[in-house]
Parts: sequence; C-alpha cells; structure tokens
Amino acid sequence: MDYRQLGRSGFRVPALSFGTGTFGGKGEFFQAWGNTQVEDAKRLIDICLEAGITLFDSADIYSGGASEEVLGAALKGRRHEALISTKATFRSGDGPNDVGSSRFHLIEAVDGALRRLQTDHIDLFQLHGFDAMTPVEETLSALDDLIRAGKIRYIGCSNFSGWHLMKSLAAADRHNLPRYIAHQAYYSLIGRDYEWELMPLGVDQGVGAVVWSPLGWGRLTGKIRRGEPLPANSRLHKTSEAGPPVDDEYLYTVVDALEAVAKETGKTVAQVALNWLLQRPTVATVVIGARDEAQLRQNLGAVGWNLTAEQVATLDAASKPVKAYPYWHQTQFGERNPSPVAE
Repeated sequence: MDYRQLGRSGFRVPALSFGTGTFGGKGEFFQAWGNTQVEDAKRLIDICLEAGITLFDSADIYSGGASEEVLGAALKGRRHEALISTKATFRSGDGPNDVGSSRFHLIEAVDGALRRLQTDHIDLFQLHGFDAMTPVEETLSALDDLIRAGKIRYIGCSNFSGWHLMKSLAAADRHNLPRYIAHQAYYSLIGRDYEWELMPLGVDQGVGAVVWSPLGWGRLTGKIRRGEPLPANSRLHKTSEAGPPVDDEYLYTVVDALEAVAKETGKTVAQVALNWLLQRPTVATVVIGARDEAQLRQNLGAVGWNLTAEQVATLDAASKPVKAYPYWHQTQFGERNPSPVAE
C-alpha cells in the first residue's frame, strides 16, 4: 500500500482508507448502505490491515453513532494498528446546541465519539460541514484545546466551499491556531467540481483531499450500464436524492469510457475509476466502502498499478465537465493562472 503525506503535515495515510458508513445499519437511509455488525466488521478490518489500509473513517451521524460503536468494538485490542478519522457538525440531537461547530458542541461531540470508539484519541477529526453561525476563531480555538488535551491529533474539514476553507486557514495563520490539513470532499469521474477551486486551493495551501464517494454514489461500480435497468439491490433506489446529481447521458458516456479502459487493462470498472482518482493532484487518500468481503477485495485491486497517460486522457475527455463562471474564463489565462489538471 502506498502511503502519502496528508496535506502540509508530517502525517502519512494509506492511499486507500476504509469508510464505515455501512457499519451499524440504523435507520432506512443507512440500512440502504449496509448493516455490518461487529463480527463482520472485524473480518473486513482484518482484510484492510493485511492490505495496509490502516485508516478507518466514520462520523457521529452515521447510523446515529452506531457506526462509531461498531468500529470501536471491532478494533478492540488492536487500536494501535489503526488510524481513526471521524466527523461532527451536523445535528446529533434535539437540543439547541446539538449541532454546529461551537466550542460547546465540538467538545461534546469529541467526548461522545471517544466513548463510542472506545479510544482515548482521534487521529483525524473533521468538521462535517461549515457552520456560518459560529465564528471560525471560536471553532479553531476549541479544536486547538482538544489537540492540546490529547483528544485529537490532526484536524480537517469536509464539504466546505473554497471561501469557507480559505477563511478558516487565514484565521488559523492570523491567530497561530492549528490549520486544516485535510478536506474530505466529493470527487469522482462524474463529479469533478472539486477541480475548479478546491483543488487549486489545496495545492496552494497544503490541504490534502480525503475523497468520499469515489464511485459517484454507487454509479461507477460497473453495475450501471447504458440501456439496462438499475440493479434491484442498488442503494440508489433509496438514497439517490441525497447524493450528488448527475445527468444520465453524461453518466453513460463516462461509463462507456470506463468499460473500454477496463477491457484494455484487465481491471474492473470500479478499479479503473478509483485508480484515476489516485493519480489526481492533492488526493491523499480515497475512502472506499464495502458491504462484504467480495466488494472490499475488488476495491483493493485499484492499487499496485497505474493507468497510462493515454488511458487517463480518455477518461478525462469523457468526463470533462462544463465549467461555471469564472472558471471557464480563467482557462483563457492559463499562462499566469494555471490549473492543477490539464485542460
């Protein structure tokens, strides 16, 4: 397994990490993802550790905290072999302070996560979303206190806009507070908006991408093809409205290109889609998920090889998005304002 620096830090993470959204299975939404309980989770973690996947990602809202509970129980006795990342910010209770990035909520959220995970520290703690109601200085000061208390080691964010992230980094520099070294962001061959502003920001400011839903919310698994119905067991039946939107014709154009490259390489569609991401600027780790051992082992086949430059170009061309303003205009000034990826 390839290990990479996470942003501008000395922290190294595996190129693939394991997402535990399938752990717990509480509620209709998360049950559509999966219903992995402790014994099956132990087996999946065994496979991950054997393959060098040492980073396990969760969140307090996944199955109402049950994901963290299952992960903590499954890692019992071998916590030292693993890195844990988890997230908080979204509403986790009915109280007025059970949401957001206030000092009150973040301290409560971290203490709750530590109990559920059965650990004394979180290796990477990420804000799940931006809280515009709380001053960024308050948020960063609270995170600094949690770092100094030994409860968390590194901080990141998730689902921020470019100005959200830059405002936070500027405040951190101004007040000598810890910086976000990671941005957990949606990025896939059918969701390349990350490249417009967040990727150049990551290159400039030293923020590594922790990629969530790298298979486009389950659309790039190889099971969805032009002219064929959605598989009966697809989670898209129950979760499509909550995930990233994608035009059908655009999706099928990308899938056609993926299938062509998969035939050339002898790999699966999913493995090709993941490998493409692993070659993109700023990408530190790609979060893979799996309901069972077979899915996990297939995703592991995304590493240990690389697409050729020609194959990357084929996928780039098929998935090239229509840019919003001012990004399409900025491409005309590439001499002095270059993009991290080829136009």
